[in-house]
Amino acid sequence: MRLVERDEHVRSLDGLLDECRGRRGHVVVLDGPVTTGKTELLRVFTERASTDVVVLRATCSRAERALPLGVLTQLLHSASLPLDIADRAAQLLKEGAASDALPRTHHDTVEPEAVQLFQGLGAVLLDLASESPVLIAVDDVQHADDSSLHCLLHIVRRIGSARILAVLTEDAEFGAQHSPFRAELRRQSQFHRLRLAPLTRAGVAEVLRDRPSGPSVELGDGPPQQPDSPAAPWRVDDFFRISGGNPLLLHALIEDHHLAGEARPQGYGLALLNCLYRDKPVITYVARALAVLDQEGDVKALAQLAGTDTEAVGRALHDMEAAGLTDNGVFRHPVARSAILDGLQAPDRAALHRRAAQLMHARGAAVMTVAHHLVESKHTQGQWAVQVLLEAADQALLGGRTWFATECLALAHRSCGNEQERPGIRARLAQAEWELNPSAAARHLTPLAAAADTGQLAHGDLLVLLRHLLWHGRTSEARPVLERIRDARTETREIAHVVPTRNTELWLAATHPQLARRHQGPASAGEGPPTLADPHGDPWLRSAAELAGLLTDGPGDPAADRAERVLDGLGLGLGRTSPWTEEAVQLALLGLICAGRLRSAADQCEKLLAEADTREAPVWSAMASATRAEIAVRQGDLAAGAAYARQALAQLPPQAWGVAIGFPLGSLILAVTRMGDYEEAAKHLTYSATDGMFQSRYGLHYLHARGHYYLATDHPHAALADFISCGELMRSWGLDAAALVPWRTGAAEAWLRLGNRDQAKRLLHDQLTSAGADRPRIRGSALRLLAATGPMARRPDLLTEALDLLEDCGDRYEQARALVDLNRSYYQLEEYRRARMVFRRAWHVADLCDAGPLAKELLAASGDCNNPDTASGSTDGIPSLTGSERRVASLAVMGCTNREIASKLHITASTVEQHLTRVYRKLKVKRRKDLPVDLRSDLVKTERAQLDCG
Repeated sequence: MRLVERDEHVRSLDGLLDECRGRRGHVVVLDGPVTTGKTELLRVFTERASTDVVVLRATCSRAERALPLGVLTQLLHSASLPLDIADRAAQLLKEGAASDALPRTHHDTVEPEAVQLFQGLGAVLLDLASESPVLIAVDDVQHADDSSLHCLLHIVRRIGSARILAVLTEDAEFGAQHSPFRAELRRQSQFHRLRLAPLTRAGVAEVLRDRPSGPSVELGDGPPQQPDSPAAPWRVDDFFRISGGNPLLLHALIEDHHLAGEARPQGYGLALLNCLYRDKPVITYVARALAVLDQEGDVKALAQLAGTDTEAVGRALHDMEAAGLTDNGVFRHPVARSAILDGLQAPDRAALHRRAAQLMHARGAAVMTVAHHLVESKHTQGQWAVQVLLEAADQALLGGRTWFATECLALAHRSCGNEQERPGIRARLAQAEWELNPSAAARHLTPLAAAADTGQLAHGDLLVLLRHLLWHGRTSEARPVLERIRDARTETREIAHVVPTRNTELWLAATHPQLARRHQGPASAGEGPPTLADPHGDPWLRSAAELAGLLTDGPGDPAADRAERVLDGLGLGLGRTSPWTEEAVQLALLGLICAGRLRSAADQCEKLLAEADTREAPVWSAMASATRAEIAVRQGDLAAGAAYARQALAQLPPQAWGVAIGFPLGSLILAVTRMGDYEEAAKHLTYSATDGMFQSRYGLHYLHARGHYYLATDHPHAALADFISCGELMRSWGLDAAALVPWRTGAAEAWLRLGNRDQAKRLLHDQLTSAGADRPRIRGSALRLLAATGPMARRPDLLTEALDLLEDCGDRYEQARALVDLNRSYYQLEEYRRARMVFRRAWHVADLCDAGPLAKELLAASGDCNNPDTASGSTDGIPSLTGSERRVASLAVMGCTNREIASKLHITASTVEQHLTRVYRKLKVKRRKDLPVDLRSDLVKTERAQLDCG
């Protein structure tokens, strides 16, 4: 690609070449920072040279500096020379190869035999120039061998009247290495120096105008964008900022942008490595040290890590800055740093990080910085490193960097030489890995259980182990751990062994109640009431225990208020390193749900989900999604409930959920069942539920949802068995007051399906007199079913009361069910106008819920009255109605007045009357109540478009 902003240099070289044709020679040195386009400029210029010029090319290499006459050999073999000149050159090069004088030739030592050889080769080139102009192009002359440099100097001294133009490229620091050669060149009157700097922003913009087609590039002015996003268009400033104006980096970046829309390691990264490897080795060493230390190291630290002095580091940093590789001592793009590190052999990279860890620890750097190098080196150097890793793990967990915390803890566990400390570190590692994937952490449970048997785990670690074992349903292994917790003694003088276990017992009673002690006799001295949390120990375990106690007693306003305070404390960033924070949060959310504060619970879940996006917390996110699903189902938002449940199940693999999988599965099965997708519900019911799940509160959600699936698919006996099982478990566990699932209303509905109204009525009366009966959702659902057990005349009153309660609690699905029942009751009581008005509301609410089966039930219930003797006239004339007449008639059949129809359809009441008159005539009916109920089918189209405003 053409190098803009270099045209002036090319024109200058063209002018010197023209003078060369007039027997006036010149020598030109192109210098500048490494890879600022010198090679490209030399290539462009040599290609522009006309056919009357003999172009001799050579590229110098650091690896060939010890090869005598290596550059001269390249020059003389790079073009077709006249036969006599080619023979002379070949003979001289052969003599040089056989001579032992050339290897002893240095910049300040030249033997006579070598001088004669240089004179002969110089004469060859001068004779060639006498026949046609000669362009000598040497790239990276700083790497040329000493013999070739002496020969070039011999030619330059005699170039004044010769038709020779010598163009040499070198790095900016060339003079430091080749001062005699540079000094000799500068003394010549025909010497010229052209310095190349990185491209300016305008130069980069001009290069981009000639780019190949690809992703969008904005050439206008404006602030830099976020070029790391492939979807975002890049600006000139982005290319200039990342490339630093370095042509090699710029071309690679343009190619990357064309192919991928972002900088790539195999493009931009490789180009940067080429820049480094073409330069002096010290620059490569400093660049590696800079990549390892990133922004943490100063010049002295870089010098220690690179194995050189601070002066050399300063020069290297200056060179990289001048070449556009860095910006204020920092690589311009993360790909640059990663490319340098990835280019190292694994042992070399580990060694650098190991030395960096020692260096930064000695300099008192932050533990996170030192731990990063220890983790990268996969090695520690003593107990100090283990302590650094443990402290860094705590900080990482607090900051949401769970992956890094696990790496720190894993290395600390491998490196710890104290066998008494290793189990405790493993316990911390298991908890950190559990936050990412509980199934991955399960590999630690067996060795931790063995450590618990030998007394090597602290009390807090035993509690975490107990929780993990129960999460995975490993109850038999959990029992001895629980007994050890109960037998543990505390160092607190005032309280014996009962204090540390009380919080555990309260938590167990709400989560794994089968293991909880419920009959321990009178409280011991200092123990306090058995339902109160112990003030000692982990504050988040204490919160979980307090919330569990409030939940089992029956969630009310005190429990809900305490739950909101706990969640507000979480918002302050407290307790992020506690393994019990998640349990406390889940119990707080459950308390809000059971207390009927669904909006508050939903808001808290949304906050948790938003925060989880900024942290490495898949378990947090999955549990928050599962809780959000439960809330959505209780609100009657079935589609959202199913979506949240699917999201929760996608965030963790099934085996990672352990016994808690019953929670999201229950919400998903219930939601899709109520939506009418029985096939998906059946698919989820094929999950192999474990005994451990049914021994925890999570199994209650699964049983309750399965019971409703059986009801929906006409298996009332199976449904009744599941609901009764829920009730027996909840009563035996002491969780009946918590009202985790409404098992009595489910069982009552199953009894009604089986035709046993007495059993249904008994359960519903129990529900209405039990704890929590004052909560609108529980009472409303019970009254709705109770209406079905009584005389027809009383049903509308009970259903209306139920509807008011369900509207208060915001459960749209239960509202729709109450409206369907109320619609059916009105039709059976032949109150058709009221039935039609209720039908409209029921259809609308069922549609909002995506409750397809309810909509079908609604149509079937009101369709019973679609006969000539009750509600409708003939349907033969319906096809003859115009679109406007059908819309008016569909609203009229739903009970809307003429004024309401006019308002909804934006027409006058007179027009409504005219339409209805024609409808009556075509359908052969005399009044509105005789309109055929089949006109309701038009409501599906009309209702969604227009009835929301009513």
